[in-house]
Amino acid sequence: MNFSDFSLHPKLLRAVEQMGYTQPTPIQTQAIPPALAERDVLACAMTGSGKTAAFVLPILQRLLEGPRGVTRALVLAPTRELAAQVQEQFEQLGKGTGIRSAAVFGGVGMEPQTRAFRSGVEVIVATPGRLLDHFQHPYARLEGLEVLVLDEADRMLDMGFLPDIRRVLRHIPKPKQTLFFSATMPEPIAELAKELLSNPVTINTERKAAPAKGITQAVYPVPQELKPALLLALLDRQLGNVIVFTRTKHRANRLAEFLEKNGVNAARIHGNRSQSQRTEALAGFKSGKYRVLVATDIAARGIDVEALEHVVNFDVPAVPEDYIHRVGRTARAERTGEAFTFVAPDEEAQLRDIEKAIGRKLERVMLERFDYSARPQHKLEVPIQERIAAMRAQRAQARANKAAKEQRAAEAKAQQDQAPKPQRARPAKARANPTAEAGSSDRSTDPKKRRRRRRKPKTQP
Repeated sequence: MNFSDFSLHPKLLRAVEQMGYTQPTPIQTQAIPPALAERDVLACAMTGSGKTAAFVLPILQRLLEGPRGVTRALVLAPTRELAAQVQEQFEQLGKGTGIRSAAVFGGVGMEPQTRAFRSGVEVIVATPGRLLDHFQHPYARLEGLEVLVLDEADRMLDMGFLPDIRRVLRHIPKPKQTLFFSATMPEPIAELAKELLSNPVTINTERKAAPAKGITQAVYPVPQELKPALLLALLDRQLGNVIVFTRTKHRANRLAEFLEKNGVNAARIHGNRSQSQRTEALAGFKSGKYRVLVATDIAARGIDVEALEHVVNFDVPAVPEDYIHRVGRTARAERTGEAFTFVAPDEEAQLRDIEKAIGRKLERVMLERFDYSARPQHKLEVPIQERIAAMRAQRAQARANKAAKEQRAAEAKAQQDQAPKPQRARPAKARANPTAEAGSSDRSTDPKKRRRRRRKPKTQP
């Protein structure tokens, strides 16, 4: 089957060809026809399956007809990165159509987003929180809304956005069409789908969540303290561009610093980074400026890198769903890729849960010529007790420095108060000059006498 079989507009087919798409993926084959027919769609699609184009193309086809200058489609996404990438897909696939789109998310100024609302861009891709900020103003009514898309609905549930989604729904008119995409279908998401969808076409809702078929998965058992050295060894021997997922923001920072010190160009992306820093890191990774992108799970569903070769789970994910979304960054759109997971002895239980969820036991691999008994030269993460003790010591030192400074100031003031005050010299009174008085005795200060003296005629010789 080809994209031309969907009866898409020639401009859309041309954009599809320019993006290098040849054949539609399974989710595109199943979702695009009912979406073009303006049916509601409920799709349980795995990460990296090509689901974004599965709703972008039908929306663009619909918007080619009808009014312009009014927002007719709204896409809700869980993260800034995912919202930006979905909006980018609208720009690329809608090239030459004149259909405008805008991304609305936090971490950046509201003014450009406000202008997008006021100008009536046809598509808005937003995160729930920032969208609700705009809904407080009259310019964001979205009265002409026709299509609503919930992308990565289960991730929004995980991030606590479900109440925000319900608040968003109260601010918008009931859409004519709703497209609902989720990698998994937990009970709260299934209930929300029932509320929103009307006689939907269901796609893959009964399948078991699993990584894409093109992903080669392997497990590297390794002591926790040797994980940085093992990653460095893999980078030296076989890894190309790679996304490395860590458990915490602190570990992401420390790992990125470790890689940089060892000559590996690395960037990091997590919730404590500003939007400009996150955008620069992702753009630099895509362009090849950075070989390694260290990320936390906040970015697991927000990173779309074409032809990504490797994903490394530096820490085992806490839940199987996060594992699926992490490794789904590679082998996207039916490509191939490799996903490696570093497993310390205390992480074996989480690994067993993952293997149970995906229905297979993952291959264990030992890296040849790597010294698993070596003493680590770098401590990636300081134990929490030591970190707390260090922070307490730092605060105590700061208090001591402040007290010493105050003591020095008090002593200086006391010395200043006790020092004898210098006597101020009185200005001397001007003394009369006898010589000057004698020389000026014939000069009267009386104005009349002075005038008479000037008028006295000169005597003739």
